Amino acid sequence: MQTMTKYALFLAIIGFGLLSCGRPIARFSYQETSRQAPDTVHFDNQSEKAETYEWDFGDGNQSTEADPVNRYIHSGNYVVRLTAAKGKKKRIMEKRIQISPPDKCLVEIETRFGNMLVELYDETPQHRDNFLKLAEEGYFDGLLFHRVIDGFMIQGGDPESRNAPSGKALGMGGPGYQVPAEFNSKYVHLKGALAAARQGDQVNPEKKSSGSQFYIVQGKPVSESNLQLTEARNGIQYTPEQKEEYMTIGGTPFLDQGYTVFGRVIDGLNVIDSIATVRTDSRDRPTEDVAMKIRVIK
Repeated sequence: MQTMTKYALFLAIIGFGLLSCGRPIARFSYQETSRQAPDTVHFDNQSEKAETYEWDFGDGNQSTEADPVNRYIHSGNYVVRLTAAKGKKKRIMEKRIQISPPDKCLVEIETRFGNMLVELYDETPQHRDNFLKLAEEGYFDGLLFHRVIDGFMIQGGDPESRNAPSGKALGMGGPGYQVPAEFNSKYVHLKGALAAARQGDQVNPEKKSSGSQFYIVQGKPVSESNLQLTEARNGIQYTPEQKEEYMTIGGTPFLDQGYTVFGRVIDGLNVIDSIATVRTDSRDRPTEDVAMKIRVIK
């Protein structure tokens, strides 16, 4: 009787093993380090015996790739869930990932050519706060870069550009107010500079900025003699670091102290170059629309 019991137990163990050997195992990892928004996380799928994968990253994004990548725009404590499946059999693993808020004031400008991450300067608080307010309201979403000049800059923020028919003249729209100039010698028109567009000196001697229109500098490398002429003409003095950047990465120094620079692209300079080279009409408007979406990074 004792022998039969041991034999039955042995069969039960073998049977359980046969049943369980085909079940998938869900397992994944990622580099656990201090992270700040926005951050891109690479997930290493270590699952076994699975045929398909379903990922939920906790921020509304999902994927069915084996080893996916997810970009977290905002800070938060996210639950990442992996469902590994083989046929009807599924197993789930969850992990938490902490994304901290950024140290700087950041916005992301999304285009069909890629995204630009932009830092807004605390030393230009009125421009910073106005830009953040409009972005939070979705004001810029769907607007166009309506004026593009290769080697100079790309300009957008005209509310009349949303759904504007081809050939329509743009560049006069705004939210109905201006922002006082906030010139700061620390911030000049180097490549990637975010600056406020404005009306000309004849009708705007105080150089007040447009309430919504802005441009991002592309520019070109500048010679030292050119910078010296600009210093003399505009009554400014560049730092050695500013001169070095102007001569290497380039910019548009002749605009310095004439237009408020209130931010700079810190990631995605190549996107500026891509937009700047699109085909344009006689008004410098791209013949194929280049729309934007702007998100505040929190």
